[in-house]
Amino acid sequence: MRYLSRPGAAGVVLLALLSPAGTARATPGGPGVTGRTIARTTVGDRDHVLREITIPPGQGTGWHYHDGALYGHVRQGTLSHFLATCVSDGVYPEGSSLQEPPGIGHVHIGRNRGSADVVLEVLYVLPHGAPFSQDAPDPGCDVE
Repeated sequence: MRYLSRPGAAGVVLLALLSPAGTARATPGGPGVTGRTIARTTVGDRDHVLREITIPPGQGTGWHYHDGALYGHVRQGTLSHFLATCVSDGVYPEGSSLQEPPGIGHVHIGRNRGSADVVLEVLYVLPHGAPFSQDAPDPGCDVE
């Protein structure tokens, strides 16, 4: 994951996506973790999907990876992010932007260690028809 210097990028992405909104399943994770599709469009062989992800206090996304790139903006709360090597690769407070590279070599989990919901605006750029995420085994990290 990499910190991006333009926290308003999610707003630009929202304007670029023209398809109507719908509801989609949550990413794998703890109780109360939800995902809502805001906009979706396909360009060539890539699906561009803007979603709002909410992670309640004490919960996480579950261990997973993506088949395409992911770009996020922390609208509320603080997201703690960990790699399958059990190392934290970032703590992202409100207003931060982040990026997740694609592929099984980039297994990770996002956790809410705070007392308020974490709300993320996330742009998925996926191969056409790919799921939002692929579940991955828990590597045995203590990231609670």
